[in-house]
Amino acid sequence: MVLVICMILLVLTVFASLVLGSRPVRFHELIDGLFHQDADSYGANIVRKRISRTIFSLFCGAALGVSGSLMQAVTRNPIADPSILGVNTGASLFVVCGIAFLNISTANQYIWLALAGAAITAVFVFGIGSMGRGGATPIKLVLAGAATSAALTSLVTAIMIPRSSVMDQFRFWQVGSVGSGTWSAIGTFIPFLLVGILIGFIAAPALNALALGDDVATGLGVRTGTLRLIAAIAGVLLCGATTALAGPIGFIGLLSTHIIRLILGPDLRLIIPMSAIAGAIILTLSDVGGRLIGSPGELEVGVVTAFIGAPILIIVAMRSKVRSL
Repeated sequence: MVLVICMILLVLTVFASLVLGSRPVRFHELIDGLFHQDADSYGANIVRKRISRTIFSLFCGAALGVSGSLMQAVTRNPIADPSILGVNTGASLFVVCGIAFLNISTANQYIWLALAGAAITAVFVFGIGSMGRGGATPIKLVLAGAATSAALTSLVTAIMIPRSSVMDQFRFWQVGSVGSGTWSAIGTFIPFLLVGILIGFIAAPALNALALGDDVATGLGVRTGTLRLIAAIAGVLLCGATTALAGPIGFIGLLSTHIIRLILGPDLRLIIPMSAIAGAIILTLSDVGGRLIGSPGELEVGVVTAFIGAPILIIVAMRSKVRSL
């Protein structure tokens, strides 16, 4: 039933993304844009441009949803999210360094630099958060992520300020937007999306055992270190690729995973695939909302998700179950 409801919501979300915006589209224009390629009306052309944007938004939301569920499972931290742990900021730093010092400009170059930055930051934050008594507790990881994010943001600013050309190229990407979702970007993104989600599906049963504790998981034959490494790679792959192409969009992994866990329980075999659907719905609806709120322009989706996600983070952090999963 939950799957059916989510699929209905997904279809309605796609419909809203194609029809609504700074310039609403009539039903006959939607039909012309989807099925009549010879139609050259203004509305039909808008629909065709929104098709790639909608697909790109769905893919980015799915990737961030799965990335959030994997990071929460690996760290056993209910408030783990790429944006909260500073992974997005690490990807941003490497991208701005590439723009400033290597003159990169293509999606493929963005992706590999963003993946490197996301991976290094994830390892650094987890290492810092694991120090001291108690290991990697949720609060320590969040504090390590916040401190790392603040430091890396300062570095990003220091690199951009004396370079106006870098600032012009970087500032629109930094906010987080799916407006650059072209068919070329989608084609570049698909392999990373498929690999990351496939790894997440395969690792889900073992991650369920890991949720019982390392000792129990080891007794059940799970290699906890290897599992954490593989699942973390999948999470960083999804997060880094999305950040490279759409900018650092925050809170989607946190929102989608918590909604699905609240409805379906803790089984990651359900949480991971359903978080992909929920993330796609949330991000695409946020994009539609940004277009409507900012009309006749648009409000970038990264701003919308931050307004929605920040209060949710506070609520989750205040709950007694924040100590561990």
